[in-house]
Amino acid sequence: MVWIPIAAAVPLLAFALDAVGLPSATLFAALLVGVVVSVRPFAGRFARSRAEAADADRARVRLPESANRLAQACVGVLIGALVQPSALGSLASDWLVVLAATVATLLVSLAAGALLGLHRDVGAVTGSFALVAGGASGLTAISKDLGADQRVVAVVQYLRVLVIVVSMPIVAGTLPAGEGTGAELAPGHGNLLFTVLCAAVGVVLARLLPRVPALSLLGPMVLSAVLTVTGVAHGATAPAAVEQVAYAIIGLQVGLSFTRESLRSVRRVLPLAITLVLVLIVATAAVGIPLLSLAGASPLDGYLATTPGGLYAVLATATSTGADTTLILTVQILRLLVMLLLAPLIATLLSKRMRHPR
Repeated sequence: MVWIPIAAAVPLLAFALDAVGLPSATLFAALLVGVVVSVRPFAGRFARSRAEAADADRARVRLPESANRLAQACVGVLIGALVQPSALGSLASDWLVVLAATVATLLVSLAAGALLGLHRDVGAVTGSFALVAGGASGLTAISKDLGADQRVVAVVQYLRVLVIVVSMPIVAGTLPAGEGTGAELAPGHGNLLFTVLCAAVGVVLARLLPRVPALSLLGPMVLSAVLTVTGVAHGATAPAAVEQVAYAIIGLQVGLSFTRESLRSVRRVLPLAITLVLVLIVATAAVGIPLLSLAGASPLDGYLATTPGGLYAVLATATSTGADTTLILTVQILRLLVMLLLAPLIATLLSKRMRHPR
């Protein structure tokens, strides 16, 4: 019966968070509800013995793994559908600069993650995926499969997005802008059949190749992107209702995995995480603005294109300030796709390095 109050609490809290402008309100609301349910006072607080504590742990509310896989697949469809052929084609002459800016900002964010990984409560894999700029929802969804602590990744990723969104109006008001060009991020039309077909690929691949991590998300993402770029999708994406349910499942899955000890660990990490988020924002701007100036981008264009997170807030700011939305959209989405595709390889390399330190 616990699922009834959970199902009621998540949308209500999501509505309240969305009303105050919090990004990814549904996922964040589900995460908070999951944490409250997971560490509720009657979940072992009054256990008199280790046996009773073990019984309380077994009684913890958990989501089926199949639900998490389906949610990952739906998020993969959403990410793949963001790719716009018109945006990619219009920057063909500047592809080298765009690729350099993408790689440079990824390396900067990975370096910040490596510093976070030095914290005793984090570790290299968790630190890297907690701060890397590459789609907070996607990385949160697959971080557990990649061997990272999903709880730390989720909290730090959305802390990063929140700081970026809050600081964006201040930064946008101080940097000079160029002449706005290009298209906005088209939302696409919800298509359930398109979503089911793409998502099925991820689920099937995950079953056939269980040793390859994150296929539940990466398979649908690649297929959705290919169908979008080739024009077969005709602008289709996952329906809004499916999107929100997927985010709710991912948020709940993370929130329900928290314990009192893990909450204390995350709290100990926050001061260093906040410091590194601020350093990361400055560092990506210092790298991205000069690089993209080679493609004729203004300082504001360069900042918005390479800022590490908050895609929809970035594009809303770009539209309102007259920035180059085509350039910004291309760099942001290219970085997102590259990071998610490389995530399994990065996790493998970091894990091997941890097992065989020099």
